[in-house]
Amino acid sequence: MIPAMPAATATRQASVTALRFGRLAAMGTVAVLILIAGVWASWRTAPYVMLTKGREHGTVAVTTCGEDTCTGPYTPAAQGAPVRRHVVIDRSVAVKKGHSYAVVVLPGSDEVVRSGPGGVLYAWVPLGGALLLASVVVAGGLRRTRAAWLLAVSGIALLTAAFMTV
Repeated sequence: MIPAMPAATATRQASVTALRFGRLAAMGTVAVLILIAGVWASWRTAPYVMLTKGREHGTVAVTTCGEDTCTGPYTPAAQGAPVRRHVVIDRSVAVKKGHSYAVVVLPGSDEVVRSGPGGVLYAWVPLGGALLLASVVVAGGLRRTRAAWLLAVSGIALLTAAFMTV
């Protein structure tokens, strides 16, 4: 006959199990919140770049650049659309003075975002960073190395593709 487990050991095992569950719940929540924040940050411009049907699109010729933004005249792709003398595009590594870029106008403003494959990938760059950050949380907090590697490789692939196309 096996003697019954002492009460102290049963209490210890229950507390270890509760702490393990708490760690998994907390780190899982943090990882999910990081990914939601990445999608949220990307979604500011992604729908305008990805779903261009019915949107105003054309080209912008960058004439001046400040610290955060560049400006220039906008030429619409469709006949009859208004020509804008001054639109604003976010300044990034890929936007240079004197170059022309295919853009989509954000509704109700004079702000434009890059279109095409480079614009789509550039719009999802915040998600790529979130994937990299979430991979560290998943590896360290959840101790799921395969899932962490999958997140990290996905983030690196997205960031590399955006860098190469923009």
